[in-house]
Amino acid sequence: MPRTLHPTSATLAASDAPRRRCKDARPQELLDAALEIFVEKGFAATKMDDVAARAGVSKGTVYLYFSSKEELLKAVVRHNLSLTIAEGDDVLSRYDGPTSELLHLLARRWWERVGETAAAGIFKLIITEVRNFPDLAEFYAAEVIEPGRALIVKLLQRGIDRGEFRQVHLLDTAHALIFPMLMLCLHKHSVGACPAGDEVTDDPRAFIDRHIDLVLHGLQRPTPATP
Repeated sequence: MPRTLHPTSATLAASDAPRRRCKDARPQELLDAALEIFVEKGFAATKMDDVAARAGVSKGTVYLYFSSKEELLKAVVRHNLSLTIAEGDDVLSRYDGPTSELLHLLARRWWERVGETAAAGIFKLIITEVRNFPDLAEFYAAEVIEPGRALIVKLLQRGIDRGEFRQVHLLDTAHALIFPMLMLCLHKHSVGACPAGDEVTDDPRAFIDRHIDLVLHGLQRPTPATP
């Protein structure tokens, strides 16, 4: 009589591993799919079925992780923007070098994590949608606008306290640093996305460096010292 072979615990563990890895990766896959769909179609026009189809899962699977379309968008924003701001704040707290170098470092990291990725489309999405969704506007202000602005203000105050920067209006200067970088993202997902759309710059990283240099040094030549 042939002997019945029973799978060992090691065999079962090995066979379950791909499924566990797939399940562990699923929230990220859903966030990636949702980001793509939200940017392409807008928040109002996106359906959970669209996200499920893009991720290759059932709609029920999406609801296992996210209770509503609103919660899904919030998770997308937290993962792509809030997390990047928090990482920047951590870098600022540990950095020992000159504040001007820190400003360049944080700007480059932000562009790598956001501007050069699909996350750059979130800004156009928010601008075009939030007036119709006040709760999302409030959420975005609390999760992105206020922490991001606070990070830049803290960086500017660091430079002032260390005697590296002159005293400036902190909020206005923070906005002067932030807005051109946001404009790069908005242009990329509006006019820049059109076949005949002119690019603002062919080298966004160099543009950001030059922008920061302009804020740090201005346009006016130093006045020669009077003998």
